[in-house]
Amino acid sequence: MAQIPTAIREPEIKFTQLFINNEWVNSVSGKTFPTLNPTNGKTICDVQEGDKADVDLAVAAAKKAFEFGSPWQKMDASKRGALLHKVADLVERDRLYLASLETLDCGKSFKDAYGEMAAVSNFLRYFAGWTDKIQGKTIPIDGAFFCYTRHEPVGVCGSIIPWNFPLVLFALKLAPALACGNTVVLKPAEQTPLTALYAATLFKEAGFPAGVVNIVPGYGPTAGAAISSHPDVNKISFTGSTDVGQTIMAAAARSNLKRVTLELGGKSPLVVWKDANIDTVVEWAHQAIFFNCGQVCTAGSRTYVHEDLYDEFVKKAVARAKAKTIGDPFDTKSEYGPQVCEEQFNKVLELIESGKTEGATLETGGQRHGTDGYFVQPTVFSNVTEKMRIGREEIFGPVQSIMKFKDMEEIIARANDTKYGLAAAIFTEDIDTALTFTSRVKAGTVWVNCYFKTGPGAPFGGFGMSGIGRECGEYGLQAYTEVKNVVMKTSVKL
Repeated sequence: MAQIPTAIREPEIKFTQLFINNEWVNSVSGKTFPTLNPTNGKTICDVQEGDKADVDLAVAAAKKAFEFGSPWQKMDASKRGALLHKVADLVERDRLYLASLETLDCGKSFKDAYGEMAAVSNFLRYFAGWTDKIQGKTIPIDGAFFCYTRHEPVGVCGSIIPWNFPLVLFALKLAPALACGNTVVLKPAEQTPLTALYAATLFKEAGFPAGVVNIVPGYGPTAGAAISSHPDVNKISFTGSTDVGQTIMAAAARSNLKRVTLELGGKSPLVVWKDANIDTVVEWAHQAIFFNCGQVCTAGSRTYVHEDLYDEFVKKAVARAKAKTIGDPFDTKSEYGPQVCEEQFNKVLELIESGKTEGATLETGGQRHGTDGYFVQPTVFSNVTEKMRIGREEIFGPVQSIMKFKDMEEIIARANDTKYGLAAAIFTEDIDTALTFTSRVKAGTVWVNCYFKTGPGAPFGGFGMSGIGRECGEYGLQAYTEVKNVVMKTSVKL
């Protein structure tokens, strides 16, 4: 593993305006909003606050950039790929700065942020490779006709991203849209706008034409709502809560029936079968819920342990949580830092209190860590049931809920007894057990003897209330193109 460099503890804040048509501009209203340091709750800087008027300008720029005959529309597919590779080069050049800025703005550990910058480059390069490989088919039909399909870009794509993986999700949304030849208006989370704004200038530096990439920071009910309801936005991609996803889908339907991709909440089951290596699985299960302060949509937030291993597992899981280092995210010795904001901090603590009052056994943690910022102690509950809020609601925090089960029929029923279906996992040494579980559990991603393992080529999305559509890989490209069928009369049967 490459050595992690020393972080820039006070990275210079270079961009706080809106990025529209390759220019930095103030919001039409002149309003700003603060972005806060979650380690102490203090303001890092004020950012221009976009709303409907600014979204209108950004969409107009994106629409013009997409018009027939524009530099972007005329650009060869291979050149689009070269531009995406150039942005990846620039991300790698500025990796230390970007990781430091990410840590400052969202509180994730610097070593995690630094690793995520490599993922950003990987997403860009993966989809850069797809630009000249998006192709249709020739289709035999009866008679003297030539039938074929074209995969054409959808048009203006709106993207709304959350705060838990700001720059990774920025790349995950933009790269496939641009690879297919679309233009983009993106709203970063109001809690974490800084890396998206800096990354915007990298697209300009790389040579993307004006209007192809536009970044409008602001709030969901204003800027986000304006994007999702705009009649000139042809596709919307949103990652966030299920409630907001439903609102966005309704707005998309009411406006112009724009395409919708939604990656929403989860309450993912992690199953420990009776033959699992307990020491190995304790660590996997620990990382599955405590990584990124538990602020992960696919977090293994329902830990099901076979009754034969339950008591020993709980004991070792508690010991691992107690050994966890929490503190300054810029310190590479820290395993995790604070929750992203006061609202999320309060939500986690409120759900922890519900676990105590509803009868779960608090094994460790359960309180605020320190006096400054939004730190929550690593928390482990045993004797949890699905009737408790911590057993059924998405906490999005460092709270491990451990439950006991007896056999396969029981665990399948309980794993599927949720409105969500984003991810699942099973740890077992028996291939039949693994295959039975993976075929019957309702989840978009199922891991066997691992967790959080994925890549740009692996499709990602959920069942049920966890969302609609897939992102990443070849499957992820489908939402960014329209399939046009062309039938030509010919003089002979081809």
